[in-house]
Amino acid sequence: MKTKDELAAEQATYWKGAGGTMWLGAYDRIQRGIQGFGEAVLAAANAQPDERALDIGCGTGGTTAALAAAVGAKGHVLGVDISEPLVAAARAQGLANTAFAVGDATTWPFEAQSFDLVFSRFGVMFFGDPVAAFTNIRRAMKPGGRLVFICWRTPPENPWAAVPMRAALPFLPPIERPGPEEPGQYSFGDRARVERILGQAGFTGLSIEPVDLMLNQGKDIPSVMQNIGDFGPLARAFKDVAPEQIAKAKEAIAEALKPYATGDGVKLAGACWLVRARVDQRRA
Repeated sequence: MKTKDELAAEQATYWKGAGGTMWLGAYDRIQRGIQGFGEAVLAAANAQPDERALDIGCGTGGTTAALAAAVGAKGHVLGVDISEPLVAAARAQGLANTAFAVGDATTWPFEAQSFDLVFSRFGVMFFGDPVAAFTNIRRAMKPGGRLVFICWRTPPENPWAAVPMRAALPFLPPIERPGPEEPGQYSFGDRARVERILGQAGFTGLSIEPVDLMLNQGKDIPSVMQNIGDFGPLARAFKDVAPEQIAKAKEAIAEALKPYATGDGVKLAGACWLVRARVDQRRA
């Protein structure tokens, strides 16, 4: 079994290298797919004028920009991400009343009791030690400060990813899946685990509610297939596989997607948790 430090190091290596590069390459497709979830979590965060906010896993800064617009000129947003390529893209926007840092929120030396709001859109599922990460984050929040994030539920509840992967598996070597306590895209799918982590980290007032939306993967199957495997588990699975195996896997994926093709795009269901919690007014 890998240690928490080893898990954290693996995530850092991936996101600073291939993961960050592939995310940038697939940016438009990813943003189109997750747009509705981003809107839902930004609405739940309800950032207010003059607030100080922290955007965990800020990526290229799209959500940071939205938060900065909400808090206004007298507010401030700090975006933190472990991926140097993504933070470089975020900084290139030249956003006002923002700052960006390359680092792990588990160990980053945040100023104590400095944030009214901590926000994340799909950025909290990759901590090697999530209890330590959220404990560090909580210390950085003001008494009464609020935590709002969105994360994926379980793979079976997310056909947008499960359908292509299931179709491709017969043509690929066995894929190593993260253990229940290891970081990964679906590591917060178990509601009880999320409750346990945030409780141990000292948060109160926990609220976890499902958000179910359709993800538009592209205008039609050929356009989806053009980009399939450019990011995520399929990209890693295709990395060391012979071209003829990839071709067969893609044929199977295209066939599996046919029932989901509509006149308005190829749409499959996605399922998330919208999580809200607070720091007790009496402590930080």
